[in-house]
Amino acid sequence: MKVLLSIVPVRVGYVILVFVVPFYMLFRRKGYLSIYRYFRKQHRYPAMKSLFKTYRNHYLFGQMMFDRFAVYAGQKKFEVDNPENDLFLERVDASQGCVIAGAHVGNPELCGYLLCQQTKRINSMIYGGEAKEVQRNRFRTLNENNVRLIPVSEDMSHIFIINEALTNGEMVSMPCDRAFGSAKTVECDFLNGKADFPVGAFVLALRFNVPVIALFVLKVSASRYRIHVVRVPILQEGSKREQINQMIRSFAAILEGIVKQYPEQWFNFYPFWKS
Repeated sequence: MKVLLSIVPVRVGYVILVFVVPFYMLFRRKGYLSIYRYFRKQHRYPAMKSLFKTYRNHYLFGQMMFDRFAVYAGQKKFEVDNPENDLFLERVDASQGCVIAGAHVGNPELCGYLLCQQTKRINSMIYGGEAKEVQRNRFRTLNENNVRLIPVSEDMSHIFIINEALTNGEMVSMPCDRAFGSAKTVECDFLNGKADFPVGAFVLALRFNVPVIALFVLKVSASRYRIHVVRVPILQEGSKREQINQMIRSFAAILEGIVKQYPEQWFNFYPFWKS
Protein backbone atom coordinates (compact mmCIF):
# COMPACT_ATOMS: atom_id res chain seq x y z
CA MET A 1 0.00 0.00 0.00
CA LYS A 2 2.83 2.40 0.90
CA VAL A 3 4.63 1.78 -2.41
CA LEU A 4 1.38 2.07 -4.37
CA LEU A 5 0.40 5.39 -2.78
CA SER A 6 3.87 6.81 -3.28
CA ILE A 7 3.24 6.48 -7.04
CA VAL A 8 -0.53 6.70 -7.61
CA PRO A 9 -2.31 9.99 -6.74
CA VAL A 10 -4.67 9.64 -3.81
CA ARG A 11 -7.58 10.96 -5.91
CA VAL A 12 -7.40 7.76 -7.98
CA GLY A 13 -8.25 5.90 -4.77
CA TYR A 14 -11.20 8.24 -4.26
CA VAL A 15 -12.57 7.25 -7.69
CA ILE A 16 -12.18 3.53 -6.94
CA LEU A 17 -14.10 4.00 -3.69
CA VAL A 18 -17.20 5.12 -5.60
CA PHE A 19 -17.61 1.55 -6.87
CA VAL A 20 -16.22 -0.31 -3.85
CA VAL A 21 -18.37 1.28 -1.14
CA PRO A 22 -21.71 -0.31 -2.20
CA PHE A 23 -20.17 -3.80 -1.98
CA TYR A 24 -18.62 -2.98 1.37
CA MET A 25 -22.01 -1.85 2.70
CA LEU A 26 -23.62 -5.01 1.35
CA PHE A 27 -21.19 -7.42 3.02
CA ARG A 28 -20.56 -5.45 6.21
CA ARG A 29 -24.23 -5.19 7.03
CA LYS A 30 -23.89 -4.68 10.77
CA GLY A 31 -21.85 -1.49 10.39
CA TYR A 32 -24.05 -0.26 7.57
CA LEU A 33 -27.23 -0.70 9.65
CA SER A 34 -25.70 1.07 12.65
CA ILE A 35 -24.92 4.15 10.56
CA TYR A 36 -28.29 4.03 8.77
CA ARG A 37 -30.10 3.97 12.14
CA TYR A 38 -27.87 6.80 13.34
CA PHE A 39 -29.17 9.01 10.52
CA ARG A 40 -32.76 7.81 10.92
CA LYS A 41 -33.05 8.04 14.72
CA GLN A 42 -30.46 10.57 15.85
CA HIS A 43 -30.81 13.04 12.97
CA ARG A 44 -34.37 11.99 12.07
CA TYR A 45 -33.75 12.02 8.34
CA PRO A 46 -36.25 10.30 6.02
CA ALA A 47 -35.40 6.83 4.73
CA MET A 48 -33.93 7.75 1.32
CA LYS A 49 -31.89 10.62 2.71
CA SER A 50 -30.57 8.31 5.45
CA LEU A 51 -29.54 5.75 2.83
CA PHE A 52 -27.70 8.39 0.78
CA LYS A 53 -26.03 9.79 3.92
CA THR A 54 -24.95 6.26 4.90
CA TYR A 55 -23.25 5.87 1.52
CA ARG A 56 -21.56 9.27 1.96
CA ASN A 57 -20.41 8.28 5.45
CA HIS A 58 -18.74 5.10 4.17
CA TYR A 59 -17.25 6.94 1.20
CA LEU A 60 -15.73 9.65 3.42
CA PHE A 61 -14.38 7.00 5.78
CA GLY A 62 -12.62 5.35 2.85
CA GLN A 63 -11.24 8.70 1.69
CA MET A 64 -9.76 9.37 5.10
CA MET A 65 -8.14 5.94 5.18
CA PHE A 66 -6.49 6.76 1.82
CA ASP A 67 -5.43 10.15 3.22
CA ARG A 68 -3.70 8.48 6.16
CA PHE A 69 -1.84 5.98 3.98
CA ALA A 70 -0.88 8.73 1.53
CA VAL A 71 0.72 10.65 4.39
CA TYR A 72 2.60 7.52 5.52
CA ALA A 73 3.90 7.17 1.96
CA GLY A 74 5.08 10.79 1.98
CA GLN A 75 2.86 11.70 -0.97
CA LYS A 76 0.10 13.93 0.31
CA LYS A 77 0.25 17.40 1.84
CA PHE A 78 -3.01 18.78 3.19
CA GLU A 79 -4.06 22.36 3.77
CA VAL A 80 -5.15 23.13 7.32
CA ASP A 81 -7.83 25.47 8.61
CA ASN A 82 -7.48 25.82 12.39
CA PRO A 83 -9.66 28.66 13.72
CA GLU A 84 -8.94 27.82 17.40
CA ASN A 85 -5.19 27.33 17.01
CA ASP A 86 -4.40 29.86 19.78
CA LEU A 87 -5.95 27.51 22.35
CA PHE A 88 -3.79 24.61 21.19
CA LEU A 89 -0.62 26.75 21.15
CA GLU A 90 -1.43 27.96 24.65
CA ARG A 91 -1.31 24.35 25.88
CA VAL A 92 1.86 23.66 23.89
CA ASP A 93 3.68 26.59 25.52
CA ALA A 94 2.42 25.87 29.06
CA SER A 95 4.70 24.00 31.47
CA GLN A 96 1.69 21.97 32.62
CA GLY A 97 0.55 18.91 30.69
CA CYS A 98 -2.96 18.43 29.35
CA VAL A 99 -5.41 15.77 28.19
CA ILE A 100 -6.67 15.89 24.60
CA ALA A 101 -10.13 14.35 24.40
CA GLY A 102 -10.89 12.93 20.98
CA ALA A 103 -13.59 10.85 19.34
CA HIS A 104 -14.22 8.64 16.30
CA VAL A 105 -15.29 11.63 14.25
CA GLY A 106 -13.37 12.87 11.25
CA ASN A 107 -9.72 11.84 10.93
CA PRO A 108 -8.17 12.29 14.40
CA GLU A 109 -4.86 10.60 13.58
CA LEU A 110 -4.01 13.34 11.09
CA CYS A 111 -3.74 15.68 14.07
CA GLY A 112 -0.18 14.42 14.47
CA TYR A 113 0.69 15.51 10.92
CA LEU A 114 -1.30 18.73 10.71
CA LEU A 115 -0.35 20.24 14.08
CA CYS A 116 3.39 20.01 13.55
CA GLN A 117 5.34 21.32 16.55
CA GLN A 118 8.50 20.27 18.38
CA THR A 119 7.84 22.01 21.71
CA LYS A 120 5.71 19.47 23.56
CA ARG A 121 5.29 15.77 22.83
CA ILE A 122 1.81 14.41 22.19
CA ASN A 123 1.29 10.88 23.53
CA SER A 124 -1.56 9.26 21.63
CA MET A 125 -3.31 6.11 22.82
CA ILE A 126 -4.11 3.65 20.03
CA TYR A 127 -5.84 0.29 19.96
CA GLY A 128 -3.75 -1.36 17.24
CA GLY A 129 -5.04 -4.04 14.90
CA GLU A 130 -3.05 -2.97 11.83
CA ALA A 131 -0.36 -5.00 10.10
CA LYS A 132 3.19 -4.68 11.46
CA GLU A 133 4.39 -2.74 8.42
CA VAL A 134 1.59 -0.19 8.79
CA GLN A 135 2.37 0.19 12.49
CA ARG A 136 6.05 0.79 11.76
CA ASN A 137 5.19 3.49 9.22
CA ARG A 138 2.79 5.15 11.66
CA PHE A 139 5.31 5.14 14.49
CA ARG A 140 8.13 6.50 12.33
CA THR A 141 6.13 9.25 10.61
CA LEU A 142 4.44 10.45 13.79
CA ASN A 143 7.64 10.33 15.81
CA GLU A 144 9.13 12.85 13.37
CA ASN A 145 6.27 15.19 14.34
CA ASN A 146 6.89 14.80 18.09
CA VAL A 147 4.01 12.33 18.53
CA ARG A 148 4.48 9.07 20.45
CA LEU A 149 1.93 6.30 19.89
CA ILE A 150 1.03 4.28 22.98
CA PRO A 151 -0.64 0.96 22.13
CA VAL A 152 -3.12 -0.29 24.71
CA SER A 153 -1.62 -3.46 26.19
CA GLU A 154 -3.14 -6.34 28.14
CA ASP A 155 -0.59 -5.96 30.94
CA MET A 156 -1.77 -2.32 31.42
CA SER A 157 1.79 -1.00 30.96
CA HIS A 158 0.36 1.85 28.88
CA ILE A 159 -1.03 3.35 32.11
CA PHE A 160 2.48 3.88 33.47
CA ILE A 161 3.57 5.59 30.23
CA ILE A 162 0.56 7.92 30.35
CA ASN A 163 1.17 8.78 34.01
CA GLU A 164 4.82 9.53 33.27
CA ALA A 165 3.87 11.74 30.30
CA LEU A 166 1.47 13.88 32.34
CA THR A 167 3.98 14.11 35.18
CA ASN A 168 6.53 15.42 32.67
CA GLY A 169 4.13 18.10 31.41
CA GLU A 170 3.36 16.41 28.10
CA MET A 171 0.06 16.03 26.24
CA VAL A 172 -1.94 12.81 26.30
CA SER A 173 -4.54 12.17 23.60
CA MET A 174 -7.31 9.65 24.26
CA PRO A 175 -10.56 8.69 22.48
CA CYS A 176 -13.41 9.56 24.82
CA ASP A 177 -16.39 8.03 23.02
CA ARG A 178 -15.69 4.30 23.51
CA ALA A 179 -15.42 2.39 26.77
CA PHE A 180 -13.28 -0.50 25.40
CA GLY A 181 -14.37 -3.02 28.00
CA SER A 182 -14.35 -0.63 30.97
CA ALA A 183 -17.48 -0.59 33.11
CA LYS A 184 -16.74 2.95 34.29
CA THR A 185 -18.95 5.17 32.19
CA VAL A 186 -21.39 8.05 32.60
CA GLU A 187 -24.73 8.15 30.80
CA CYS A 188 -25.19 11.35 28.79
CA ASP A 189 -27.94 12.89 26.71
CA PHE A 190 -26.51 12.82 23.22
CA LEU A 191 -28.15 13.48 19.84
CA ASN A 192 -31.76 12.63 20.69
CA GLY A 193 -30.81 9.61 22.77
CA LYS A 194 -28.72 8.38 25.68
CA ALA A 195 -25.22 6.97 25.43
CA ASP A 196 -22.45 5.91 27.80
CA PHE A 197 -19.12 7.78 27.77
CA PRO A 198 -15.96 6.47 29.48
CA VAL A 199 -14.50 8.29 32.49
CA GLY A 200 -10.79 7.42 32.03
CA ALA A 201 -9.46 10.60 30.42
CA PHE A 202 -11.29 12.84 32.86
CA VAL A 203 -10.17 10.87 35.91
CA LEU A 204 -6.58 11.38 34.71
CA ALA A 205 -7.15 15.11 34.26
CA LEU A 206 -8.34 15.46 37.86
CA ARG A 207 -5.63 13.21 39.27
CA PHE A 208 -2.86 15.25 37.65
CA ASN A 209 -4.70 18.58 37.88
CA VAL A 210 -4.36 19.30 34.17
CA PRO A 211 -6.83 20.91 31.74
CA VAL A 212 -8.79 19.05 29.07
CA ILE A 213 -9.20 20.19 25.48
CA ALA A 214 -11.46 18.49 22.94
CA LEU A 215 -9.84 18.24 19.50
CA PHE A 216 -11.46 17.16 16.22
CA VAL A 217 -9.98 16.92 12.71
CA LEU A 218 -12.68 17.18 10.03
CA LYS A 219 -12.38 16.83 6.26
CA VAL A 220 -13.85 19.80 4.40
CA SER A 221 -12.54 19.13 0.87
CA ALA A 222 -10.30 16.72 -1.01
CA SER A 223 -7.15 18.48 0.17
CA ARG A 224 -8.24 20.49 3.20
CA TYR A 225 -8.94 19.64 6.83
CA ARG A 226 -10.35 21.83 9.59
CA ILE A 227 -9.20 21.41 13.19
CA HIS A 228 -11.56 22.38 16.00
CA VAL A 229 -10.12 22.84 19.51
CA VAL A 230 -12.49 23.47 22.45
CA ARG A 231 -11.69 23.79 26.14
CA VAL A 232 -13.66 21.37 28.34
CA PRO A 233 -14.69 23.24 31.52
CA ILE A 234 -13.84 21.79 34.94
CA LEU A 235 -15.89 22.52 38.06
CA GLN A 236 -13.87 24.22 40.77
CA GLU A 237 -16.17 22.94 43.51
CA GLY A 238 -17.98 19.72 44.33
CA SER A 239 -16.88 16.13 44.80
CA LYS A 240 -14.56 14.37 42.35
CA ARG A 241 -17.49 12.36 41.03
CA GLU A 242 -19.46 15.55 40.37
CA GLN A 243 -16.47 17.11 38.62
CA ILE A 244 -15.93 14.04 36.45
CA ASN A 245 -19.61 13.80 35.55
CA GLN A 246 -19.71 17.47 34.62
CA MET A 247 -16.62 17.20 32.42
CA ILE A 248 -17.98 14.16 30.59
CA ARG A 249 -21.33 15.79 29.95
CA SER A 250 -19.59 18.95 28.76
CA PHE A 251 -17.49 16.87 26.37
CA ALA A 252 -20.62 15.06 25.13
CA ALA A 253 -22.26 18.45 24.44
CA ILE A 254 -19.17 19.65 22.55
CA LEU A 255 -19.07 16.43 20.54
CA GLU A 256 -22.78 16.74 19.77
CA GLY A 257 -22.19 20.19 18.29
CA ILE A 258 -19.39 18.87 16.08
CA VAL A 259 -21.46 15.88 14.91
CA LYS A 260 -24.40 18.14 14.06
CA GLN A 261 -22.04 20.27 11.99
CA TYR A 262 -20.41 17.24 10.28
CA PRO A 263 -23.02 14.45 10.52
CA GLU A 264 -21.46 12.35 7.74
CA GLN A 265 -18.15 12.06 9.60
CA TRP A 266 -19.41 9.98 12.55
CA PHE A 267 -17.49 6.68 12.40
CA ASN A 268 -18.77 4.48 15.22
CA PHE A 269 -19.95 1.46 13.23
CA TYR A 270 -21.86 -0.25 16.03
CA PRO A 271 -25.02 0.44 18.10
CA PHE A 272 -23.77 3.47 20.07
CA TRP A 273 -27.01 4.62 21.67
CA LYS A 274 -28.80 2.78 24.45
CA SER A 275 -32.13 1.23 23.57
